[in-house]
Amino acid sequence: MPNNEFSVITPEIVELANKCVNNSYIDPELYSKYEVKRGLRDINGKGVLTGLTEIAEVKSYTIEDSEMIPCDGKLFYRGYDIEDLVNGFVKDKRFGFEETTYLLLFGKLPTADELNSFNSLLGHYRSLPTSFVRDIIMKAPSHDMMNTLARSVLTLYSYDELADDISIPNVLRQCLQLIALFPELSVYGYQAYKHYHDGQSLFIHSPRPDLSTAENILHMLRPDSKYTDLEARILDIALVLHADHGGGNNSTFTTHVVSSSGTDTYSSTAASLGSLKGPKHGGANLKVMQMFDHMMDTLNDWEDEEEITQYLSDLLNKKTFDKAGLIYGMGHAVYSISDPRARVFKNYVEKLSKEKGLDKEFKLYSTVERLAPEIIAKERRMYKGVSANVDFYSGFVYRMLGLPLQLYTPIFAIARISGWSAHRIEELINAGKIIRPAYKNVAKHVEYTPIEDRV
Repeated sequence: MPNNEFSVITPEIVELANKCVNNSYIDPELYSKYEVKRGLRDINGKGVLTGLTEIAEVKSYTIEDSEMIPCDGKLFYRGYDIEDLVNGFVKDKRFGFEETTYLLLFGKLPTADELNSFNSLLGHYRSLPTSFVRDIIMKAPSHDMMNTLARSVLTLYSYDELADDISIPNVLRQCLQLIALFPELSVYGYQAYKHYHDGQSLFIHSPRPDLSTAENILHMLRPDSKYTDLEARILDIALVLHADHGGGNNSTFTTHVVSSSGTDTYSSTAASLGSLKGPKHGGANLKVMQMFDHMMDTLNDWEDEEEITQYLSDLLNKKTFDKAGLIYGMGHAVYSISDPRARVFKNYVEKLSKEKGLDKEFKLYSTVERLAPEIIAKERRMYKGVSANVDFYSGFVYRMLGLPLQLYTPIFAIARISGWSAHRIEELINAGKIIRPAYKNVAKHVEYTPIEDRV
């Protein structure tokens, strides 16, 4: 088939698609009738308990006299408050992502010697197989870096002589290699795309084993490999805040589901990448950036709160931007009063905005963060509070760092592969039955019709 015909949606396909729509619609009232927990969440938004984990905990309420009381959101990695972890390595002027990865995988904070050895091991693994860049990444580069990343991960299966061995030592080896290689796979995929599709100069900087993950991302991405200490440290904090979020987020749950089948590490990781790619999950910060771009183009005065309020109200009423009725970056499936990741991020975002001379933009973000919950509460009937989530500020940070939009979600993946790896190993260690939730069939039984009698 010629390339120019591969992506064509023909009238025949449209007609068949209409049959899919007409014959696959399920009456929403049936979900209530059979008490189906849509999205595995109850009517109050609380997740249905489907597993146990020791890796991460998300807390958004306390129980008092059998009543759920919303509280400031908390995120714990292996029992440690994320805010304490960040404050700890920032105070000591260390990069924290590698230390956090060690904690997620092994359940304890490393000693100085253990951290040095772990960093050396990751540095050793930051080397792709011979000719992989030329033979795989440079061939047919995709415009979507998550697609490129998933394809590279699946291809690495072919280079691994123990690809299907799911013993814990082998899976740990595979996970550490993927953690180390994700920055290269993402950045090189982007460089190839920019060269072959946009005609930009091609440059490939080899990773440096002495640099942290955050430093290596900036080193490999920028033509001159230069970056400030503040830039690298804020990117490092972003990686730490995105490294895990409990077992119930969509991509991590995917890791558990797919791993429970006994499949290989590369297939499990590719499945989780497919989940994270979705705009309802890892792609959310792109929408925040696009919304603010439109807002800044639309507003006459970025400091006029009445004008900002009207714009946000128009967003909710589907009158502006993408007319989806959403204020992107506001609200979370679990948190209500506050998202701890956004709380941590905000202080460092302000510092970076001053270094970049973007104080006015930061003030607009802060104003929207303050006004949006009031407007949402007024316009919508909400069962819980609404606050800024981590995506609200992360896209702004990535833009200030000069990261291209195409790498926003891969940066999320570079962080979350640590959490996925820890959850995969936990699932394999505690392997029980394959995860297989129930679906109730609501179609009527019908008699078989011979082909000559079908209409």
